[in-house]
Formats: sequence, structure tokens, C-alpha cells
Amino acid sequence: MIKIHNTEYHCPMELTLDLIGGKWKALILWHLGENTLRFSELKKALPKITQKMLTQQLRELEESGLVTRFVYRQVPPKVEYSLTATGKTLLPILTTMYQWGLTYANVTEPINQCDVIS
Repeated sequence: MIKIHNTEYHCPMELTLDLIGGKWKALILWHLGENTLRFSELKKALPKITQKMLTQQLRELEESGLVTRFVYRQVPPKVEYSLTATGKTLLPILTTMYQWGLTYANVTEPINQCDVIS
């Protein structure tokens, strides 16, 4: 049993999935990677996410210590997001997931050389 922030988890996998699971969190972390991005840049990278959902997911990632938010004191306000040191430790896992998806796509639907546009 693991207890973090008043939440009990029965195994480490449950904790991990709580932190990065769902449709958007892993994608947000992937796009931040080694980059620092503004909200609008993240929104552009994830065109199907709503502004409300992106805000919510970023807040949750920030609360869990995976993403940091830096607010510049200027008008209009400028806010940038980046991975924390802990967030960066997820990059090898996300890279493995990316490679797995690529392999799965190629095995499931092999690329026809005629379909490749040069």
C-alpha cells in the first residue's frame, strides 16, 4: 500500500496511471519534453483538446510536481510550462510508448510503398 497526498494506492502502477493516465496528460508531457511552451503553443500541438481541459490537465500535472508553470510579470501576462526534473524522468517511458505505437501501427497496417508521398 502506498499513500501519497492522502490517496491510497494498492500498487505503484495505480499511482503512475493516476499521475499520467487519461487521454491528454501523457501527450502534454510528451510535447513539453525538453521544451518550454506557452499555453497557446500546447493548444496548437493538441488541436482536439479544449481550452478548459488543457487548463485542468496542466493544473493537475503542476499539482503532482511533473510540470512547472512560470508567470512573467508583464502586460499582457505571459505563462510558460516546462517539465520539472521529476517530469523529465518520464521521458524514457514516453519514448518507449511512442516507439511501441509506431511499431504497432506498422505491424497492424503495414505502410504500402505506393501510399508513401515523397
